Amino acid sequence: MGSVRRASAWLGLVEDNDERYYDDEYAEGADSGDAWVTDPRVRVASETAQEEGRRIATVSPDGFRDARAIGELFRDGVPVIVNLTAMEPDDAKRVVDFAAGLTFGLRGSIERVATRVFLLTPADTRIITGEPGGRSDDGFFNQS
Repeated sequence: MGSVRRASAWLGLVEDNDERYYDDEYAEGADSGDAWVTDPRVRVASETAQEEGRRIATVSPDGFRDARAIGELFRDGVPVIVNLTAMEPDDAKRVVDFAAGLTFGLRGSIERVATRVFLLTPADTRIITGEPGGRSDDGFFNQS
């Protein structure tokens, strides 16, 4: 089988009829009829994140009536990304006002991530930006 054909088969663009690439253990397990069993060491990311308290919720409200879901998540200490791109401008303004009051009341913070997308973070959450910080003046790029 040529390299282009193998790459196409790997990407799933063509059928792979070459049997030599199948693992023998995989073929034996398929014949046994056992149901798919997940390795017990592998855990679903959302379950692990929930146990360790590292969750972020994404909410795309249709109208102001969905603001309650934002408030409940934020009150539980979950950072919330609010995507208002699909809303009417008047309702979006109401949701932003609600979110600003919510974050003020619970001592959190609100930050605009993109146009009509906001991040609400509880008081105990720290945001790390991708900007370089703490460069010294005598560093490598000092040209003076």
